[in-house]
Amino acid sequence: MKRKFYCLISLALTAAMLFSSCGGTDTDETTTEEIDAITEAPLSGGDSSSESTTDEEKTSEEAVTEEKITYIGTVIGYTSKGYVISRQNGITYVENILIANKTYSLPESYNPGTLLSECQKAFSEMQSAAAKEGLNIWNASGFRSYELQKSLYNRYSDRDGKEAADRYSARPGHSEHQSGLAIDLNEITNAFKNTKEGRWVAENCHKYGFILRYPEGKEAQTGYMYEPWHIRYVGVNMATKIYNSGLCLEEYFGITSAYAVTEEETTAEETTAEETTAAVIEETTAAVTEETTAAVITENTTEAVVG
Repeated sequence: MKRKFYCLISLALTAAMLFSSCGGTDTDETTTEEIDAITEAPLSGGDSSSESTTDEEKTSEEAVTEEKITYIGTVIGYTSKGYVISRQNGITYVENILIANKTYSLPESYNPGTLLSECQKAFSEMQSAAAKEGLNIWNASGFRSYELQKSLYNRYSDRDGKEAADRYSARPGHSEHQSGLAIDLNEITNAFKNTKEGRWVAENCHKYGFILRYPEGKEAQTGYMYEPWHIRYVGVNMATKIYNSGLCLEEYFGITSAYAVTEEETTAEETTAEETTAAVIEETTAAVTEETTAAVITENTTEAVVG
C-alpha cells in the first residue's frame, strides 16, 4: 500500500512539474511576442516618419520646380544686374518683359495691329477708375506700325535735325508703340504733368500695370526727354516694383538705351573729321604763308634802307 501511495505522490508531483513547466513556457512565449511587438512598433513608426519626411521633401522640391521661371525664347545672357535676357523671333525680353528702346529693336515684320489685349484691358480699368474720381484720360496715340513710325521719324528729322529728333522720337523698329504695349495720353505736351489727370496717372498708373516710361531727369538712361504722357504696360507686379524703386526701366533692369553707330554715320563722321582737318591745314598754311611773306618784305625793305 505504501508503495502504491508513494507512486501516486510521485506521479502527482511529476504532473505538477509538467503543468508548471508548460505554464512557464506559455508565459515565456507571450512575453517574447510582446517584446517583438514593442520592438517592431518604433521601427514601424520610424518608417512612417521617414516616408512622411520623404513626401515633404518631394513636395518642397515640386514647389521649387513650380516657382522656376520659364523664359520666353532662348536665354542669350544677363543684364548688369543679373536679370535674364532672352530672345524669340527677333524680339528681346528681360525677365519676360518685352524691351524696345535705342539698344533693342523690334523686327520690321512685328505688327500686332493694335494694342495687345492685356494692355487694352488694363487701360480700360485705369480709365474707369479715373472717371470715378471725375478725371478724363484717353488714348491719344497707341499702336504704331514700323512704317508709320518711319514716316513720323523722318518728318521730325527733316524738320528739326536728326540729333534733336532722336531726343523725342524713336527710329523705326525702336518705338515702344510698335510693341502694342505703350500709350500716349491726352495732350501730348509737358503741360499734361500739371493737370489733375497727369498727377493722378503719375501716382496711380502702376496699380494697373503701367509705368511712366520716360521720367523726368532720366534722359541719360532712357535716351529720351521727359514725357509725362507716355505710359508703358509691364504688368501690375513689375510696375509696382519699378514705381517703388524710383528708377526708370533701364536703371531697374541694368540695361542700356543707345543707338549703335551705323556705317553711314561712321562715314559721315569720318568725312566731317577729314573736312575739319583739311580746313585747319589750309588755314594754318595760309597763316604761315602770310607770316613768311611779311618777313621777306620786311627783310628786303631793311636791306634797301641800309644799302
